[in-house]
Amino acid sequence: MPFVDEAAQSAYREAWDAWHRQLEHLHRVFLDGEAIGPDQLKGLLNRESRAKERYDSARLRLLGLQSESPRAPGENPFR
Repeated sequence: MPFVDEAAQSAYREAWDAWHRQLEHLHRVFLDGEAIGPDQLKGLLNRESRAKERYDSARLRLLGLQSESPRAPGENPFR
């Protein structure tokens, strides 16, 4: 019997998978020496950061520590 509703579970799994795809690419660049340009590196770091924010938010919802995020993950907090 699952502890959480299906929507929270699905959001968590999707966020986890998306973050790990970005981490794998980040590791290829930083640990394995995959060559990419400076603009591509900036994009990679931004994508990984946004994916981690989405994962953190989904994790908190999964654990019941956050019912709604105050702002959408990746949304500019200064707008």
